[in-house]
Amino acid sequence: MNKKKLAFFIGFFVLLFLGFYFALARYIPGYADTKLPVLSYVHAFSFANQDGRRITEKDVAGKVYVAEYFFTTCKGICPRMNANMKKIAEEFDGEPDFRILSHTVDPEVDTVGRMKHYADSLGANPAKWWFLTGRKDSLYHLARNSYLLDDPKNNTTSIDEQFIHTQFLALVDKAGRIRKIYDSLKKDELAEMEKDIRTLLKESASSSPRFANGLFNNNPG
Repeated sequence: MNKKKLAFFIGFFVLLFLGFYFALARYIPGYADTKLPVLSYVHAFSFANQDGRRITEKDVAGKVYVAEYFFTTCKGICPRMNANMKKIAEEFDGEPDFRILSHTVDPEVDTVGRMKHYADSLGANPAKWWFLTGRKDSLYHLARNSYLLDDPKNNTTSIDEQFIHTQFLALVDKAGRIRKIYDSLKKDELAEMEKDIRTLLKESASSSPRFANGLFNNNPG
């Protein structure tokens, strides 16, 4: 076979493959979408929201949500973070399967009453955007070991000496799996997060088990 015929056959099969791929992408929803990886799994939790209601992992089962950490007295990154989160909340306010979970890193100051005042100042919808407070060690454990928003090595110091201050957000799917981390202060990453939220909202809740041997499997492998 001469070089011209070889080049022709190679070109023909490349075009055939591309045509087949684009046909599948067009007629099979989600075929060409890049799947977000599974980074971690959410452990069980229980905190009080701004209305004093107990919120657990069961309240977000089957929901897509964004998790963040902040504190109400913050004068640095937190106001900018939550101004951006307000835009996300407004964008998806009509979506029944979307939530935002804003956890305090300073629960001694951020009581239910204080979180209520803060949430109201943002015009947050209490049915969709929850401001959570509770035990400091539980809040920090969840941030580090579930949401991957802080280095787990920091657990080695006394809880009284620990203080998380992060601008990063975790996107969680309907099955309680962390799928991506974003910088809340970067417009391009927020735009990407909006797109990814829409993608995850279209996914059905995964049949993959959230528990392993009675405990959350936090090693997706």
